[in-house]
Amino acid sequence: MSKKIIVAEDSSVIQNLTKKILSQLNYEISSVKNGQQVLDLLGKNDFELVLLDIHMPIMDGMECAEKIRAMDGNNKDIPIIAITGNANNYTMDDFEAVGINAFIPKPLNYDSLVEMVKRYTDDN
Repeated sequence: MSKKIIVAEDSSVIQNLTKKILSQLNYEISSVKNGQQVLDLLGKNDFELVLLDIHMPIMDGMECAEKIRAMDGNNKDIPIIAITGNANNYTMDDFEAVGINAFIPKPLNYDSLVEMVKRYTDDN
């Protein structure tokens, strides 16, 4: 059975590339463009992982991560990997404070992304 991942990214190029690469590895991808859509999906279904862009419209990744951790049910403990072009603006402590497990800087290194996705989904 394929593992379900949410890719939250407002850049269509990054979203499509990420979806294409992870789909080839038999992950089932749900793509959204903002944090509110992540919360809507998590309210309806169980997922194994959230790839979360930090800078998105409507609700950014930091706020979204906090809201995920405040949810009821299975998804509140879901691994969250932040994707950010401004990693220098944040420390790992900042990410951990809102419940983010790890982060990947932009421009994305897809080998690193795949490795991290596998690390967080293989044990589930």
